[in-house]
Amino acid sequence: MKANCWFGKHDVRVCEVPDPQLLNPRDAIVRVSLTAICGSDLHLYDGHVPTMQEGDILGHEFMGEVVSVGSAVENLKAGDRVVVPFAISCGRCFYCQRGLWSLCDNSNPNAGLAASVNGFSCAGLFGYSHMMGGYAGGQAEMVRVPFADVGPVKVPDGLADDQALFLSDIFPTGYMAAENCGIHPGDVVAVWGCGPVGQFAIRSALLLGAERVIAVDRESARLAMAGRAGVDVIDFSVEHVTDRLTEMTGGRGPDACIDCVGLEAYGRSPDAVYDRAKTTLMLASDRPTALRQAVKACRKGGVVSIPGVYGGFVDKLPLGAAFAKGLTFKMGQTHVHRYLRPLMQLVQEGKIDPSFVITHRLPLEFAAEAYDLFKHKRDGCVKVVLTP
Repeated sequence: MKANCWFGKHDVRVCEVPDPQLLNPRDAIVRVSLTAICGSDLHLYDGHVPTMQEGDILGHEFMGEVVSVGSAVENLKAGDRVVVPFAISCGRCFYCQRGLWSLCDNSNPNAGLAASVNGFSCAGLFGYSHMMGGYAGGQAEMVRVPFADVGPVKVPDGLADDQALFLSDIFPTGYMAAENCGIHPGDVVAVWGCGPVGQFAIRSALLLGAERVIAVDRESARLAMAGRAGVDVIDFSVEHVTDRLTEMTGGRGPDACIDCVGLEAYGRSPDAVYDRAKTTLMLASDRPTALRQAVKACRKGGVVSIPGVYGGFVDKLPLGAAFAKGLTFKMGQTHVHRYLRPLMQLVQEGKIDPSFVITHRLPLEFAAEAYDLFKHKRDGCVKVVLTP
């Protein structure tokens, strides 16, 4: 089959690779109908995530048709159309039983490697390094899905593939980020980063009752897409973000701040230049410019929600400010299994159409061009969907 494979920094290639096989009675093989490039895939593309190996198949946002199932999979059959959570969860461990699906104890065969870095391992992830399990990803014609009796969810006939695809990751991720804010009527929520996750965080905050949402970015296409949701926008390339947010909230600051940017933040402030210099010299692993702004801008007693991926040790985080202001931090990989069905119901009810975020479509064979397009935001690119 054809699959998009990683060969190094800024080097991805569509190659012929062996077809996936059932390896466990709880496996399924899924023929991919749609897959997408996620912002966190760019962290792999840019060389920020360790334990990648040449030839690794990328991609964790995908859906498709079940081709075959293992003997222990009774909830699926060949021909079923399914969407697959990006985190792989066993359904039976301490964490899965408590709805903390992305913290599964049993799905990462390389848990010791992750634990050596983080203290404990999270769940295995599709297409996201050997530290996270070494699983082949979904930017391919077919994919093996472990624990298929737990993860994949059937897509109703009334939903198009475009509407279901993002239930695999970015819609639940944006929704959980907003839910983590504990939104109350009248709340103001600020969102850093108007990429795909940011777009869903914006709309999720509105769905959850935020009175006002303020979106922060510098890309005109992203800001325009955010604006179409009826929110205020700040272009950080021309405005001072924290000063502007203070002004827009009557001097109090947002009730909650969502960092959808993560470790590759950009900016023109002195700390942003400092971050870029340190990461370029391999003296730091992350550029937390957006996170620093969120901490400083958030009102006293507010919440900082972090769906943006951080990979290592964050330098000069203003923890003193967070302590003095009594902030609450909530973060982590998304528990997609918890949200997938309820959010699918919202789509069925017409309360949101996730396909709004798609700006570009390409065949899988043009994956390298798609990564370059997405990374550099050419032609107003916000989200790329690939068709195998």
